[in-house]
Amino acid sequence: MQSEHRTLDVGAGADTRSIAILARPGAAPGVVFLGGFMSDMRGSKAEALDEWAAEKGRALTRFDYSGHGASGGDFADGTITRWLEEARAVLDTTEGPQILVGSSMGGWIALLLALELAGTEPGRVAGLVLLAPAVDMTRDLILARMTPAERQEMETTGALKQPSAYSDQPYLITKELIDDGEAHLIGHRPVALGAPVHIIQGVLDDEVPYQVAIDLVTQLAQDDVVLTLIKDAGHRLSRPEDLKKLIQAVEAIA
Repeated sequence: MQSEHRTLDVGAGADTRSIAILARPGAAPGVVFLGGFMSDMRGSKAEALDEWAAEKGRALTRFDYSGHGASGGDFADGTITRWLEEARAVLDTTEGPQILVGSSMGGWIALLLALELAGTEPGRVAGLVLLAPAVDMTRDLILARMTPAERQEMETTGALKQPSAYSDQPYLITKELIDDGEAHLIGHRPVALGAPVHIIQGVLDDEVPYQVAIDLVTQLAQDDVVLTLIKDAGHRLSRPEDLKKLIQAVEAIA
């Protein structure tokens, strides 16, 4: 069966944004893919998952956050709160247990979603596969790397543009994004998700240092965790051998 294009309105009033979804019907547990900052649902990792889901008859749901890809909304309005709300709304369109696959920022959002559901809907998250999870990125990976001059520019103008190694478009970092992120920091506290977790991390990652993944393993002390460190991989994790590891990790949980 083919994937179905859908749109989902999230928010209320002037805050409503139209979220684009690609949903492939299939067997449970399904897979929900959460992309990274300034990425979209048609990237190589999402496409590899879709090929696997089509071959195995597995349900797959992927979407674009507001301000990303085919979804409505302005990227400049984006915050972790908004994107987490959208991820939860998309998850609510699925039935039964789901495996959350989160890439970079999507890894942080997947963790936040699983934490929320562990208390309200145990068993809803069948497991997590996290690719270079950018945990607490607003504080630890963005703000911490800004020069005093860059911080001053962001405070004064409300935003800062930074060059991207992966796109011709610069990263737009808003003060609202950084400030909002403070409400969602996982920090160094113990985290219990009640689901198995597989983290895949490149040792040569300049965006998310591999120590972030190692620290996360220690935080997930109550859960079954597998950490795969790929010595010659960077942040993208999109080479054929990396995508193979992604599929193997999803299959092991499914």
